[in-house]
Amino acid sequence: MPPENDGLAAGAPLLVELFTEELPPKALQRLGDAFSAGVADGLRSRGLAAEDARVEGFATPRRLAVRVDAVAARAPDRTVEVKGPSVKVALDAAGVPTQALLKWAERQAAPIASLTRASDGKQECFWYRSTVHGESLDAAIDAVIAQALAALPIPKAMQYQLADGHTTVSFVRPVHGLLVLHGSHVVDASALGLRSGRVTRGHRFQSDGPIEIADAAAYEETLETRGHVLASFEARRARIDAQLRERAAALDASLGDEAQVATLLDEVTALVEWPAIYVGEFESEFLRVPQECLILTMRTNQKYFPLFEPGGRLLPRFLIVSNMEVDDPRHIVDGNQRVVRPRLADARFFFEQDRKTPLAARVSRLGSVVYHAKLGTQAERVERVRAIAREVATLLRADTALADRAALLAKADLLTGMVGEFPELQGVMGTYYARHDGEPEAVARAITEQYQPRFAGDALPATETGTVLALADKLETLAGMFGIGQQPSGDKDPFALRRHALGVIRMLVEHRLELPLDALVDAAFRAFGDRITHAHAELETFFHERLAGYLRERGFAAQEIAAVVDQRPAQLALVPARLEAVREFSRLPEAQALAAANKRIVNILKKAGDGIGTAADRALFSEPAERALADRIAELRPQVEARMAAADFTGALALMAQARDPVDRFFDDVMVMADDARIRANRLALLSGLRHLMNQVADISKLSTG
Repeated sequence: MPPENDGLAAGAPLLVELFTEELPPKALQRLGDAFSAGVADGLRSRGLAAEDARVEGFATPRRLAVRVDAVAARAPDRTVEVKGPSVKVALDAAGVPTQALLKWAERQAAPIASLTRASDGKQECFWYRSTVHGESLDAAIDAVIAQALAALPIPKAMQYQLADGHTTVSFVRPVHGLLVLHGSHVVDASALGLRSGRVTRGHRFQSDGPIEIADAAAYEETLETRGHVLASFEARRARIDAQLRERAAALDASLGDEAQVATLLDEVTALVEWPAIYVGEFESEFLRVPQECLILTMRTNQKYFPLFEPGGRLLPRFLIVSNMEVDDPRHIVDGNQRVVRPRLADARFFFEQDRKTPLAARVSRLGSVVYHAKLGTQAERVERVRAIAREVATLLRADTALADRAALLAKADLLTGMVGEFPELQGVMGTYYARHDGEPEAVARAITEQYQPRFAGDALPATETGTVLALADKLETLAGMFGIGQQPSGDKDPFALRRHALGVIRMLVEHRLELPLDALVDAAFRAFGDRITHAHAELETFFHERLAGYLRERGFAAQEIAAVVDQRPAQLALVPARLEAVREFSRLPEAQALAAANKRIVNILKKAGDGIGTAADRALFSEPAERALADRIAELRPQVEARMAAADFTGALALMAQARDPVDRFFDDVMVMADDARIRANRLALLSGLRHLMNQVADISKLSTG
């Protein structure tokens, strides 16, 4: 490393690259991001790079690299102040240093004469100020790299031997090169048993061998021009995306579902260093197989991008993302077409064989499939889902027979060859096979819809029977897992219970299903009989916690949500309307005064204890303010109840604004906790009745900002 006076003291870009064997594609982007962040953080923590220094990460199938701009050759010196004992403790009555001060100064290697006295804001203390010399990049680089490597999210490390034949190293994949450049100068560093240099390698087949990087700033350009490597993951992804869409448009086709395209795009970006797009074809006869099967085998097994007509129908064509750019791609295309045909033929074989056995004939075999060690077989689960589905259908006044039939057949496709090969198709294949078997269309569609919504933002079941089955399926899972003590803990949710609960909430709210939550939970636990603990309260609490998160994402404020959800509403379908009413009420000029009064009432009643009624005896009123408040309550009660019956929550809360003046006068003029026990109890009953009337829509005390 040259001395600071060669112009590097002001900072130069630092490049660190690990050249490896093929890295796991699904982990590549995370590894690249973590490596970049780790090196940059290590430099910043040592004062070698500014907090706002530009950081560029690079990740290809065979390399992890990072470039940090304006890295200093040596960190600046810094002044460090260390607080010592207080003057009262450090000096005796004669002003002589005590052992406390002497020992502390000795630990700091500080002469007593070098100490200063100053206040720490509370008392006068001794301080020692020293200058710490900045660390050099040469001295720090090994630790920076080691720290970054230690923090990588490696899915599974492997051990391998270095070229010397006896040194064993552990890393995600064997590393064959370490490049560390500060500007144009090689920084002497070591990591994973390798010494640093300026040499890397390009594309495995389309580069000219070892490549020298002259300067850190020229890294990606050199790799691109000499090595046929696009080092930036983002740039490579963008190029693939653009080329795919350009080629699809030229064929008057589309790439299909954008979420699935994005996932596959991330994966193929991690598989190639120099992408090229080619078009493959397969025989149209394969299109007689459900297109979901063909799409899945192409995307999952072969990493191809299927092509679709504008209406969404699969075409007998697909796009190949190759790691080779050649003038004549016929061999590449022919090879890929030869590979995909057996895969499609397998899908056709499974489909044809599966249809020979009706779904109904497979149901009895579910008794040999274990669902959960504590919850029995899939056959037992099917019977529980059937029981829940019948109750839900009854509550909804839906067709109970259709719901029961759909629940009976719902899991039968788990025993088909196609689902055995492609578990992602469970439900989808059940629908195809149910139609082939002549089942009612409502039953066939419900078999797919039972799994919806599969993820946040996914579509809800569109049919009534599908909604009933989806609710029953998720409720059975939730009750079963809560009943055996398998609730989610922290970030751990192995049975996706949060997703199941959110799915139930979304169906109730977005389909406006006026199904009482407690009735649904009761039905779910009842289906298990005495096999599990009936954790009704715990499951309902879990639902309300998920409901609060769902409402936050819909833009409601924490106070608004607390006002409604903390009341543990049974009808989740009505919660958004209640929240909108709370929001409108909050805009009224009387809102804050009534919220504060309500909060005061809650506190008074809490201190008074249990056993307080809600009906006050007018004969015991002695103050005009008592009578005025009772009159206003009596006047408003039938109006509020009429609004509540009509689900006019905004109107109900607006009526309560009329209670502000008598409420204010009551608290100004009346001593609630009177000495006379009968009068005190009567006034508490009056307040209890007022609270009940005010809080039918929401607990408006939660809106108080005081």
